[in-house]
Amino acid sequence: MTAGLSPAGARGEPRGRTADGLRPVLQPALDGLDPRPSPPDGPPLPLHDVTFVIVDLETTGGSPHSSGITEIGAVKVRAGRTLGEFQTLVNPGGPIPPFIAVLTGITDAMVASAPPVCQVLPEFLDFAAGTVLVAHNAPFDIGFLQAACEATGHPWPAHDVVDTVRLARQLVGKHEARNRKLATLARLFGARTTPEHRALADARATVDVLHALLERIGSHGVTTLPELLAFRTKISPAVLRKRRLADDLPHSPGVYLFRDADGRVLYVGTSVDIRTRVSTYFTGAEQRSRMARMVTRAEAVTCVVCTTPLEARVRELRLIAELTPHYNRRSRQPDRAPWVKLTAEPFPRLSVVRAVRADGAAHLGPFGTTAQAEQAIAALQDAFGLRRCSGRLSRKPAQVPCAQGEMGRCGAPCLGGEQAQGYAGTVERAALAMTSDVSEVVSACLARAAELSRQEKFEQAAVHRDRLLAFLRAARRRDRTAPLAALPELLAALPRPGGGWELVLVRYGRFAGTTLVPPGAAVDEYLRALRATGEHVEPAIPPSPAAHPEETEQVAAWLEQDGVRLVSVEGRWSCPIRGAGWARALLDPEQADPDRLASTWDPPFHAPLTDPDTPDVVLEIPESDRF
Repeated sequence: MTAGLSPAGARGEPRGRTADGLRPVLQPALDGLDPRPSPPDGPPLPLHDVTFVIVDLETTGGSPHSSGITEIGAVKVRAGRTLGEFQTLVNPGGPIPPFIAVLTGITDAMVASAPPVCQVLPEFLDFAAGTVLVAHNAPFDIGFLQAACEATGHPWPAHDVVDTVRLARQLVGKHEARNRKLATLARLFGARTTPEHRALADARATVDVLHALLERIGSHGVTTLPELLAFRTKISPAVLRKRRLADDLPHSPGVYLFRDADGRVLYVGTSVDIRTRVSTYFTGAEQRSRMARMVTRAEAVTCVVCTTPLEARVRELRLIAELTPHYNRRSRQPDRAPWVKLTAEPFPRLSVVRAVRADGAAHLGPFGTTAQAEQAIAALQDAFGLRRCSGRLSRKPAQVPCAQGEMGRCGAPCLGGEQAQGYAGTVERAALAMTSDVSEVVSACLARAAELSRQEKFEQAAVHRDRLLAFLRAARRRDRTAPLAALPELLAALPRPGGGWELVLVRYGRFAGTTLVPPGAAVDEYLRALRATGEHVEPAIPPSPAAHPEETEQVAAWLEQDGVRLVSVEGRWSCPIRGAGWARALLDPEQADPDRLASTWDPPFHAPLTDPDTPDVVLEIPESDRF
């Protein structure tokens, strides 16, 4: 986002200070910002508006790493019309094998004076810029082009690629053609050019094959570029007949609901374009087997049109939680998500609970599964030696410690005296780790995992790594949602493509309303109306937001976008300096090598926890910038 500090938990380092000792983070007023439009997403591109470049290569062999290109031929087409052609011989930098020369008719003498690929490639890339590449057996031709780019230092453009061989395997039956070779398909479809193992002729033949395949694929409901790129399998006639269910749906952001013959909701989804997304369920674009079963039961599709994509995502989550559709896998029971609690009793312990209670105890979560919560508990216990026994301990000192205490895996508060006093300090450190400072857990887990790795006990080291990852993922969620949950109100704006603003109102971490400001309209009036009509929200028990945490995470993701402007914040929006944000590299399993990380681990802040010069990072907006 444009402000000097990203939302809570989005970054691991401080970026400013307030009157408490941190430099204030300022941003220009909303009216003073030029809302330059971002590139519009727009509806999916219809196939008749797509520009294709059909390309064919002749080479000296089958491997792009040991063979060279001898000829490039390409044809640019759109809506059935040829827009241009590209053809050139290429000096491969080596001899052409005799059997290749016989097959293609291209000899060493023909390419001796031809330009090398380093000169040809920029011209071809310019010819194909902004188009969809098509080739017959695309992995071969595109592989050679990519290898040539790598060898000559040219970046490979992010072209979409269509393989006519793959399409033919889906659309041409064995009773029609004995194989899917270009010459066979060219005869089947009556191509105007006969393939002859020369690049331009073969590219021209592939043009006619492509157009014939696109005619066939239209009967499967594929009419846009994303549907063509995603097409994989044949669709049963029963599913094809249900394409009509999408006919009356709008091209708008919102939520769609598949219903059975009795009106029961089978599945809830969301999209920036409802009609286009629903249409993909009746084409080869949808690959999930359970979605295929859902579509066979569906008899109707209804929708809820939303003002913005964020509103659509939020409504989707709320409808899934309310209706618990059979074919939705996630977010079905958000109120049953597990939390880790540091119990409020004389000698606290860690426990998995299903709800946050107002008893002053520290909570961490929520987690996706109980197993993940238990892994986080193990990470905390390894770091602090909290007691593992269940039930309440008597205030009367025990004569001998439990087995865990004898092994040094528990602080043994049951013995009373110094052990009980020391345990109180351990509990304070554990509570801090669960609410704001992950450094002690990270250091302890990494040290243990690294030691096991050096002993070549890799499976045991992986156990400690996985425990740490489970803890950090929950801490990361806490860092993002808990600060938003504490704010009575936050109002932000995002510039819209073409001008104007998208305003979003958040109260106690819950999406409370949104509106669109047309270009040139008075923003103040829309701000006042949004505040007045926004949902009234009561705060939840901290650290829970007044919504499902997944909804609050969606709000946080929206706030973290580039260009988002904070209009006003009631309260203090802060993230802990030693939260999970600065340990985010550990959240990537590919980087979570315990031995390497332990050797380079350096927590960014070493000041005492009570040092007044290291408070939370705070983002505050001056009164002059508030509306």
